[in-house]
Amino acid sequence: MGKKTFYTERDIEDLAAQGMTSLPLNDDIVLTDLAREKAERLGITLVKEEARHRDCPLAAPTSALAARVKAAVLTRVGDSVPETLLDEIIARVLAQLDE
Repeated sequence: MGKKTFYTERDIEDLAAQGMTSLPLNDDIVLTDLAREKAERLGITLVKEEARHRDCPLAAPTSALAARVKAAVLTRVGDSVPETLLDEIIARVLAQLDE
């Protein structure tokens, strides 16, 4: 079982300020009730993710870390890099970290 990541209302505000529009959820991510309500009010879509496939390293990144990295990169580069390319790059880096 992985470490749990907890998101509060403040965390959701920070993610929205970074430009995040969706947040992948899995069994290792816990949102407080206020965080869930704040996400809804700010238009952040909460996406229940499927288990990550180790045999498919180029699958779109789904971890909370990947979401944070993607939001930070998008804040810096805007739409100058296609999101699908960014997803592939993040997935490759995370796959190497998991090895």
